[in-house]
Amino acid sequence: MLSKNYKLLIWLLIALGIALAPWIVLAQEKPLQKQKFNIDKTSEDGIGYAQAVKVGKTLYISGSVGSGDMDKAVKTVYDELEKTLKAYNLTFQHVVKENVFTTNIDGFIQQQDLRKKYYKGDFPAASWVQVQRLYAPELVVEVELIAELP
Repeated sequence: MLSKNYKLLIWLLIALGIALAPWIVLAQEKPLQKQKFNIDKTSEDGIGYAQAVKVGKTLYISGSVGSGDMDKAVKTVYDELEKTLKAYNLTFQHVVKENVFTTNIDGFIQQQDLRKKYYKGDFPAASWVQVQRLYAPELVVEVELIAELP
């Protein structure tokens, strides 16, 4: 029969093992696997971002930007986003979240029909926000996306 001291020691070791188990699992986990895509690596590295980063089955697309007249800016942005999606064999139907930042929300709203053509009726969750300024003063719209890979 075990003495009280041995029983206490066994219980302490069990409790310590339970307490340390999550840390042991975390220490054994692999580093996050990220696949990056660049449209213009030199410019993107200069600023400090990647056009897109794929983690697991999720694709995070950095904001594509447009300047000048809102109609041209919106077309430029969605054409650029389409190129990035195509690099992963995706379409706008794979997009689950869209964030729009614009210096002119009314001008962006007027371009809804153009935007809708890209989504073909399969709209994502979306947030549209008017901001005072984007990265460069001439920019009028920036759109970022999150897409799920099949």
